[in-house]
Amino acid sequence: MRDRHLAKMPRGGTTTSRYEEDPDNAWNCCSWCEYLLIVILSTILLVGVLVLTLFWVMFYRDGFAWSESPKQQFNLHPILMIAGFVTLSGFSILIYRLCRCVKQIYVKLIHMFFHAVAIPCIALGFISVFASHDALHKVNFYSLHSWLGFVTMGMFVLQFVIGFFSFLVMLCCENKTYSCRSAMVPIHASLGLANFWLAIASSVTGLIEKERETVNEVGVSSENKLVEHYITSAIGVTLIFIGIIVTFAVRRSNAPASAKVYVTERI
Repeated sequence: MRDRHLAKMPRGGTTTSRYEEDPDNAWNCCSWCEYLLIVILSTILLVGVLVLTLFWVMFYRDGFAWSESPKQQFNLHPILMIAGFVTLSGFSILIYRLCRCVKQIYVKLIHMFFHAVAIPCIALGFISVFASHDALHKVNFYSLHSWLGFVTMGMFVLQFVIGFFSFLVMLCCENKTYSCRSAMVPIHASLGLANFWLAIASSVTGLIEKERETVNEVGVSSENKLVEHYITSAIGVTLIFIGIIVTFAVRRSNAPASAKVYVTERI
């Protein structure tokens, strides 16, 4: 099916027939049900993991503050990092993959907007944990979680810069930059998905690290510790499910009617 479509594409990069006009790709009831299920389930999970993290911090970690309370300042770290790296980035990826009700340039701008909003969340999350560790005289960058997070932040910034210049700035010379943008699409898409999984791995290892630190905490009842353990476990499992459903949505060939190709094939 894809080969037949590619055969319709002349060397100039323009198509004589749009993919979605192929009757072989018409959606049936199952396709629409699958699409709605992905949208609804992913929205619930992406919002739910942030709400669950807020609940954990507010009711079991004494809320959050800034420099006046280093322990509570640390609590901003998991909230802001999950908000930026998981919730906002997850919505950004899914919108680019699934939303085709508006023009492609608007979808790109929405995709970039969600990532842009994630940047201050990530920056404040990094500053809060760094300041908290310094105030409590803890060593920075000593664990697997901290190094995974550092790599994730570096890749995120690199992805944002490459995406901004390759797919927005280069549109000023659309025809001349076509081949360059074509080459960048699979790289940007693959690294973006890898970066999302790195963010999930960083979050899960961070939860494990925090639980190990608080397991022998004085002044907390064993019942509260057990409930907190279940909450952090639920956050970790939700993060894994988010990674699975986002990967499924990105790599699924049965996309919305106006973009039934892999995201790595779009320009």
